[in-house]
Amino acid sequence: MNARLDWQVIDTVLFDMDGTLLDLHFDNYFWRQHLPLRYAAKNQMSPTFASDYLTPLFAKHYGSLQWYCLDFWQEQLGLDVVALKQEVQHLIAVRDGVQDFLQQLRQAGKRIILVTNAHEDSLSLKMQCTGLAPHFDQILTSHQFGLAKEQAGFWQALRDEIDFDPARTVLFDDSLPVLRSAQQYGLAHVRGILQPDSQAAPQVTDEFAVVGKFLELMPVI
Repeated sequence: MNARLDWQVIDTVLFDMDGTLLDLHFDNYFWRQHLPLRYAAKNQMSPTFASDYLTPLFAKHYGSLQWYCLDFWQEQLGLDVVALKQEVQHLIAVRDGVQDFLQQLRQAGKRIILVTNAHEDSLSLKMQCTGLAPHFDQILTSHQFGLAKEQAGFWQALRDEIDFDPARTVLFDDSLPVLRSAQQYGLAHVRGILQPDSQAAPQVTDEFAVVGKFLELMPVI
């Protein structure tokens, strides 16, 4: 499917953060490798045993607000999750073309809003590392609403907060469940991401148009 957009009919641009603006490699590496290693060391167990324990625990909460809550995982695992993220913060990276795309959207007069499931501490760390914060008119996290973006009710809560027109709004998000939720609510324009993790295979879907490079979608000013 063609991911191109008619920018004349779009006023508001909603961006996800992890896997959309930022390379998802950081998050995948952290949750699948770094945190299990630290959990194994703390509990004097093998990395394999730690991974076998953590994988179903993560799966149990995946897609819920708890999955994205660092306070929840700190309590569950007895680890300072924020400090562990700081240990590998050098892996936090902005995807190619993102800053140019954001600047072009600003020049085109679009309202630019970051809407993320990330916990406030993770959001703060990533904005500190990337310097992206000034590009947005607003930065909102699902924790402010008590609902993950996948969950029923989130998009209406967001609309009540920022008053967007679903017919004139585009969402960029790498999560298929989030895209489905937004589309079901009535967002007219939703776009997925072809390769959220630069170190992993592309995301194959016929369900949504997906973006390979943001530079291909530059609005004409």
